[in-house]
Amino acid sequence: MFKKQYLADNKTCKVSFSIDHGAAEAAESVSLVGEFNGWNDEANPMKRRKKGGFATAVKLPCGDSYQFRYVIDGSIWENDAEADGYVSSPFGSDNSVVEVPAQ
Repeated sequence: MFKKQYLADNKTCKVSFSIDHGAAEAAESVSLVGEFNGWNDEANPMKRRKKGGFATAVKLPCGDSYQFRYVIDGSIWENDAEADGYVSSPFGSDNSVVEVPAQ
């Protein structure tokens, strides 16, 4: 799940990502990976929340869409059930998409 908060400059959107279902319930670690960080599973580690699950936030330029996924315990790739859309990846699975339209 994610929430979008457009910043005052109208050029940037803070997107807060969270996951608390499926394999994430018993996970040791979760990372957010996507086009915005070169699919690097070390760039955006997510923090465990007090009530369970994991969360992090990234600032994204407005006017584009971004593919992303969650990596759980370094090997399990999960999509976001509430993504704005999904696209096929070259690895035979789908990637989640977050749309960040211009304001």
